Formats: sequence, C-alpha cells, structure tokens
Amino acid sequence: MSSRLIDGILGIKPLANFAKSRARKMMVERAEKIGVPWRKTVDELRSLDWERRRDRLQDPTLTYPDYYLTSFHAYEEGNMSWDAAFEQECAACAVHAKVWPEAGKDGDRRLRQSYQDVLRQQLPREPQRILDLGCGVGMSTFALQELYPEAKVTGVDLSPYFLSVAEYNSEKSDRSVTWKHAPAEATGFRDRSFDLVSACSLFHEVPLIPTRAIFAEALRLLSPGGYFALMDTNPRSQAFAKMPGYVFTLFKSTEPYLDDYFSLDLEDALQTAGFEKPSLTCNSPRHRAIIAKKPD
Repeated sequence: MSSRLIDGILGIKPLANFAKSRARKMMVERAEKIGVPWRKTVDELRSLDWERRRDRLQDPTLTYPDYYLTSFHAYEEGNMSWDAAFEQECAACAVHAKVWPEAGKDGDRRLRQSYQDVLRQQLPREPQRILDLGCGVGMSTFALQELYPEAKVTGVDLSPYFLSVAEYNSEKSDRSVTWKHAPAEATGFRDRSFDLVSACSLFHEVPLIPTRAIFAEALRLLSPGGYFALMDTNPRSQAFAKMPGYVFTLFKSTEPYLDDYFSLDLEDALQTAGFEKPSLTCNSPRHRAIIAKKPD
C-alpha cells in the first residue's frame, strides 16, 4: 500500500480514529497475551496521587512547541496526559515483543541491551556525564545508568506527566537521576555539560526542523570529543518493506511525523550539524543505532 494512499485514508477523520483505536486495542491485547499486566499496572498507577509531583516537576514558564501538542500513539492529548504516561512502559513491551519472533515480553529489554552493546563497543571511554533526551518514563535513562553506574545521569522530557512517572520509578528502585522538564532542542544546560548525549526512539516522533535543532543542541551540550548516540526505527529494514499495508496504516495512524523521519538522511544531517561522520549499526531487525562524535 502506497504512502499516499495511507495518507488519504488517515485524512478521513472517522477512518483515522478507527485506525488509532484498533492499533491501541492490538497493543493492549498483545501485552496481556505475553504476560505484561497492562490493565493491572495502569490501575495501580491511577490509584496514586500525581498532581503535586507534576506541579513540582514542570516548568510553568515553558511554552510547548506546536508540533508536540498533537495526537500521538492513539492518545488524543498525545504525551500530555496521564494515560500516555501510565501506559508507556507496557506499550513499549507490547511493541517490541515482535522485534525478535521468540522474544515475547523480553523483547524490550533485549532491544535496550542491543543498544547498550553498541555503546560499549564503540565508545572508547566511559562517559561521566550523560544526558538522555526524550527520556519518557525513564526506561532508556535507567538502561544508560545500568551501563554506566558511575556516571551522573540526567533525563529530559517535554511531558511533565512522563517525568512524574519517571521520578516515581527512580524513587521506587532507589536510583539517583536528575529529571528536567524541557524540550530536547532547548534544554537550558550550559555548553559542554555532557560527555554523552543519547536519544532512544525520539526522532520518529519529531518533525524535520526540530530534529535539526536537536542535533545542534546536542553538539552544543557535548564536550569536545564527546558522543551523540541515538537508537530508533530503521526505515531501511526489511521489516517495514514486508509489513502488510493494513498494519503499516495502523502504525502510521499513531505516528504523525513518520514521513519526515523516513525521508531524512540522518548521517548527512548529523555531519551538516557539525559532527564527524557517524557510524550506523543495525542493532535489531527493525532498529538502528547511530553514533556521532563531536570533533576534538
């Protein structure tokens, strides 16, 4: 099914809403089937008091970019909702369950491990100051902390709802992480504040202009010789080439900026931003890890 035809289908609001609803239903059912207690987990989180935590974490002066205030992942309010925050971890487990056919609920952990392996193999020294851009509820942040336990780790996200759950998760597991409410393209940190800037599954959710701005921000934030690393969906993978049209339609209905991401030459864009020529590693049948060095 062509991208133009899919866009035409999703341009009809009732059909788009049906696709989003169907995509969400499939994720919940898949999670429960592989042993991820989606409904139980969400009910437990809903029972807690969240408003004061969110109010403390959020920056009241922050102006949200227009691209962020849209529907993502079948949530009408996108990432600006408790539903999205409460369900993110279960959704990740459901989505990544089929990255490897035999992985099941271990797929998400295995995917993050594959990214850790690339970092371990390609970074010549252990970073001491790490920034996780678009950290969500902290899954990628905790994976980085696990890989580099001696490092000071900071997570940044635009959603105060995600950050609230991230902080709760860090307290529950007794992890020391700094959380900041800010856009990835304008974090507010000083120049040369980090040795490693990482972004997991961020760029397929961002349009082209802010993507380039995030690259520039990462370059600014890195110390000379530091590294920018990202892990995301691989548009060149056979998994997408062979994906049935109706499945891709459901997927695309929840990802408003997927065309922008698929059309961008990330390696070229990173070099244009000022990084050295990056390395690209296919770290799963559907994902790629890209690592770029800031010149010394």
